[in-house]
Amino acid sequence: MKARFDPVAAAPELMKAWIGAAPPIAASLEPALAELVEIRASQINGCASCIHMHSQFARENGETEQRIYLLPAWREAPCYTRRERAALAWTDALTLLSDASARERAYEALRPHFTGEEMVKLTLTIVVINGWNRIAMGCGGFADPAAARAVATAVAGP
Repeated sequence: MKARFDPVAAAPELMKAWIGAAPPIAASLEPALAELVEIRASQINGCASCIHMHSQFARENGETEQRIYLLPAWREAPCYTRRERAALAWTDALTLLSDASARERAYEALRPHFTGEEMVKLTLTIVVINGWNRIAMGCGGFADPAAARAVATAVAGP
């Protein structure tokens, strides 16, 4: 897919703020969980670029192919912990906002496995990846994971 426009070139200061916020939010959770959440939201949104990128990052962090491949069917797959299942349910509920009862069920499932602070961290991680999905799909193109890391590193500065 050909890129429609480069958001960093079009609005460098705004994108610097956005890019700068994303890594510390994702890093506030354990890496394996953050990557599962980022892949899952990207699957729901159909963002091939983000699925590709976060699947590669997950593998680099030691995630198994089985767990990556089974994410679309996480409810039926036995390889996720209760905490991961709660996070994935919350991801689904906050990515697909129109079902209020699903949100309530997901919240109730989340409470035994996450502290209030962890719920905020998880929620912000979901918000950020949904934002990235929309930026990636709106701007078009297909991001190379190494290039995306380089941009994030350059924006973050020394």
